[in-house]
Amino acid sequence: MTAQQSTNDTPWDLFTHRIAEIEALTSTLGLVEWDQQTYMPQGGADNRAQQIGTLSAILHEKTTDPRSLEWAESVDSDGDPVRMAAVKKFIRIHQRANRVPTELVARFAQAGANGFVAWNKAREANDFAVFQPAMTEIVTLVREIIACHGHAEHPYDHLLEDYDPGSTTAQLKPLFERLAGELTPFVEEIGQRPQLPKLNVELSVEGQQRISKTILQTMGFRLDRGRLDSSVHPFTVGMAPDDVRLTTHYDPNDLLGVLGGTIHEGGHGLYEQGLPTAWAKTGLMEAAGMGIHESQSRFWENFIGRSLPFCEWLAPVLTQEWPKLRITPHHLYQVSNRVEPSLVRVKADEATYNLHIIVRFQLELALVTGDLRVSELSDAWNEAYAKIVTVRPQSDLEGVLQDVHWSGGLLGYFPSYTIGNLYAASFGKQMEEDLPNLWAKVSNGEFSGALDWLRNKVHKHGHITDAPAIFKAAVGDRDPVADFMDNLKKRQGALYGIC
Repeated sequence: MTAQQSTNDTPWDLFTHRIAEIEALTSTLGLVEWDQQTYMPQGGADNRAQQIGTLSAILHEKTTDPRSLEWAESVDSDGDPVRMAAVKKFIRIHQRANRVPTELVARFAQAGANGFVAWNKAREANDFAVFQPAMTEIVTLVREIIACHGHAEHPYDHLLEDYDPGSTTAQLKPLFERLAGELTPFVEEIGQRPQLPKLNVELSVEGQQRISKTILQTMGFRLDRGRLDSSVHPFTVGMAPDDVRLTTHYDPNDLLGVLGGTIHEGGHGLYEQGLPTAWAKTGLMEAAGMGIHESQSRFWENFIGRSLPFCEWLAPVLTQEWPKLRITPHHLYQVSNRVEPSLVRVKADEATYNLHIIVRFQLELALVTGDLRVSELSDAWNEAYAKIVTVRPQSDLEGVLQDVHWSGGLLGYFPSYTIGNLYAASFGKQMEEDLPNLWAKVSNGEFSGALDWLRNKVHKHGHITDAPAIFKAAVGDRDPVADFMDNLKKRQGALYGIC
């Protein structure tokens, strides 16, 4: 379909035709990137980089086409909130995209595709130097893109706008400082108490695959409208509500890490499957930012997945798959809420997780401003971990090479995880008030009440407004930092005997 003008087309018709093209290109990019991280043979890397670069350039041209803006500005919304929101959102995207040359967009997309290949090779070699040239190119291009957008209070603000519109560096710095100020003494006090047990077992990948699918289906994720595959780094891609791809990373020696990753991606997938299909071709059938997207994954992973009622449901499911495991709900609850500073973000406990994000946030700020060179990144990472997380990586694999994000150019994304953690805490607290039988249902493996609440309060709103407004409408004037800390104290604090 092409957005060509005819005598019978209204500006709204032309506008939605163009948005349909943009949505199709965006979902196709998602599909080829999903394939790159799951099934693409290694030899396809160069061709895939060219494909991604070409598609990204076409997408950029469609978005920046002056006719697209003309059609949007000519739409007669007649008070229709959907049309008003669609036009407002597109104009903002158009103006932002129009500042960046198509050639630069294509180079950046190709650099991300090549960066992923280099990152994998560096991980195999356990050597950041293998990835350093690709990372240097990515950071250089990020700075070029930032320069295209002109002045901001902080250059990093331009990156935040891509993932969490409305967030600023000036807001995040004190937010992170307050959170760290409350987390640090909490974690230190826990460190002085007897440690909770670990789950030291080796369990088959085949069993983990079956359990993962059982959990997803019980959460409400529809496998007839999505699928679950394996990747080095778990991720979710939603091409449309009827085609949502999840991945997880299986490890026979880390059952809780595997299931945590599956539940996390399941939360993302449920959001994607719950987006309003009636708003297709408007640009509003998408998440309202990555922070609120992360709130959905962290809600399921932490608020539900680390609760005692969830463990009461899951423990018998695990012992049915592995009869020799013989794990009780309380034991599962203990190991699920163990607190211990660690090196790898995706395996971090709930209490220390945001410290990992603070490290990345600080390093990204320094990279963007030029205060840190890419050649210094590995050492800077190790120093920051020793200071903030209180553990020092002994290799690049457990240090600077652990996350896939930078290899694809996703600088500015990491703060979304902490924003999501805070949103999730308040969603959970409000849900407890709205659904008095929530935990009784969860203990029986009935998650529909929680999912319906999220569908009504978050998912159905798509991106008709930005995330802060959706959050406030759902929970009112709740203090998310206070809610987050209260959750930690009632679970980990109680288990360690400090609250």
